[in-house]
Parts: sequence; C-alpha cells; structure tokens
Amino acid sequence: MPSFLETSAEIARESGALLSTYFERRVAFELKGEHDLVTEADRASERLVVERLRSHFPSHSIVAEEGGGHTGTSEYCWYVDPLDGTTNFAHGFPMYNVTMALAQAGQLIAGVIFDPARNEMFSCERGSGAYLNNRRIRVSKVARVEDALVATGFPSRKRHLNVNVHFYYQLAMVTHGVRRAGSAALDLAYVACGRLDAFWEFGLNPWDMAAGILLTEEAGGKCSDMHGGPMDIRGPHVLADNGLIHQPMTELFGEIFQGRYRYPIPVIK
Repeated sequence: MPSFLETSAEIARESGALLSTYFERRVAFELKGEHDLVTEADRASERLVVERLRSHFPSHSIVAEEGGGHTGTSEYCWYVDPLDGTTNFAHGFPMYNVTMALAQAGQLIAGVIFDPARNEMFSCERGSGAYLNNRRIRVSKVARVEDALVATGFPSRKRHLNVNVHFYYQLAMVTHGVRRAGSAALDLAYVACGRLDAFWEFGLNPWDMAAGILLTEEAGGKCSDMHGGPMDIRGPHVLADNGLIHQPMTELFGEIFQGRYRYPIPVIK
C-alpha cells in the first residue's frame, strides 16, 4: 500500500505543475459571491487531486473547497484546497499553493503544502516531524511578542463584519510587523519553518489550515483558538505560533476581545 504522505506529495506536485501552466497564462476569474474568486485553475486542480486520491484510496472521504469531494466508507478523510490563494493567483501575485491533509477518526495524521512558485514542498506525519523539501524544519526561537514577525488574513466574504482590523492594528504596533500575504496555508508553513513567529485568523475552513496546523505542531509549535482553547479545524479562529510566545499572544488577544487597546487607533483630522 502506498504511503499516505508520499502519495499526497506526488499528487500535490502534479497539481502544482498544472496550476503553474494556468498561472503563466493569467487565466480569467469569476465571482462565487460578492468577493470570492474562483478560476478555471481551481476546478482543474481539484478534479486532478480528487481523481488521484480516489484511485489510490477509494474508500476515503474527500472534503474539497470547490465541492468536488467524495463520500467514502472508511475512517479516513482528506481535506483538500486545490488552490489556496486564489485571489493572489488571479492577479498574478505568486503566493499560492496546493494543500492536502489526512485525518483518521478525526485526528490529523499527515499533510502537505506545495508552493509551485518556489518549488517548496512542506510535509509532515504525526509523530515524525515536519519537513521542507525533505529537510527537517522547526519553529523559531523568538521569545518575545515585541521581537516577533507575525501574519494574519482577512476574509473575502462579509469584510464589513470582520473584527480582525482591531487585532491587526494592535499587533502591528506591538510586534516587528504584521504580514498579510493572502495564503493561510503558506502562512502556517512559514510559522513551522521559522520564517514567521505566529499566525492568526478568523473564519478559516478546515481545508485552509488542516495541513498547516499539523505541520506547525510537528515543527515544535503550538496551535489553539485565539483564547488559548483547544485547536479545532472547524472553530471560529486559530492561533499558531512557536510556543514561546503563545501565552503573551493569547493574553494580548484577550485584551482586544474585551475592547481594551494598548494603542488607540489614530483619528483622521
């Protein structure tokens, strides 16, 4: 029987190569809602990934972003985002990826995130560590929020209802900086390999973060909700970091949730 990790990495590479051909052509996009984009590339990548997974693991369930999944009969379930960073992709901004994760009886056991623009394959299996192009990776050793480089994202839908701008501003003032690159899976992968020290976001879907959560944990980091509670890939928000700054991050978030701001937002005069 093929290895879950090796097989998913092969499929992700094949899907990434397909996405690269679309990226070079700057394919047109359409709207799923007022702001959500979808391209021909999303659909083509999902078809490829789902077909390959079904051929290798016919009894496994598949949950995929564009709805082309598969209801299986076993305890295994794949979470697939065939093109994470669609808005970036549609505009020619090279920050996108294919991400896949496998859960067994609800527990994440393997995951891959492939960035075709940089030919970077992030991979992990529960209990076996995290890797970038087959080299072991670990989270950073930054011990203070004030010295951290962090990242976040904003939803496409209902932006006017999203409260993250408050968190963004406070973290921008406290830390070395906040990055917003438009790809949650890569943000999580960057926490795992130490390029970022923390990532948080509201309203992600399981396929956005499943692989990145396991990758961060296998790299020695810590993942929870933004209150510091248990991690739930179906929860309303997520915090992933190097573990060293987890408590001060949740304390800061606690203040912001309560409407207490260390730095008032400037008033335009």
